[in-house]
Amino acid sequence: MAEFTDEELLEMFDKEDTKHYAFNLLMTRYQQRVYWHVRRIVISHDDANDLTQDVFVKVWKSLATFRRDSQLFTWLYRIATNESLSFIKTKNRRFFLPLDNAVGELSKHLTTDQYFSGDRIQLKLQQAVLKLPPQQRIIFNMKYFEAMKYEEIAEVLKLSVGALKASYHHAVKKIEKYMLD
Repeated sequence: MAEFTDEELLEMFDKEDTKHYAFNLLMTRYQQRVYWHVRRIVISHDDANDLTQDVFVKVWKSLATFRRDSQLFTWLYRIATNESLSFIKTKNRRFFLPLDNAVGELSKHLTTDQYFSGDRIQLKLQQAVLKLPPQQRIIFNMKYFEAMKYEEIAEVLKLSVGALKASYHHAVKKIEKYMLD
């Protein structure tokens, strides 16, 4: 299979005869990364699977209007982040939980998730990450687990690099404190 750049995929998507092929290549390239990004936010494998599908349905419907003033993967991550946060807010409203109480629910789910294969230290790290405020948790996940550059995260979250660095630093300090307790 030939390797296409994002720009080439977008050009192929613009043509009716290669639209489906281009979208399949795009999904092949980004589906796993989007899944893991979503999974680190919502924790549940089943919810992450559903949300990943929702993200790509939204991408399919919106790709023709993508302005291309940002990178394709940062646009995908922005959609995935927004879908994940909306899902958590909706879930909390359904169960009448404030956003802060979601941590307990997510942590409980993490310990019972049959797909979680980490050891005790990994579990403690994940629980520490869950204790972070939602935006700090997303920033930490993108920087630590996905090794994204601050500039890329800034583009996804529409924040300044300075604010991201400060938020990441505070997140790391909170996680260190939790891990040492």
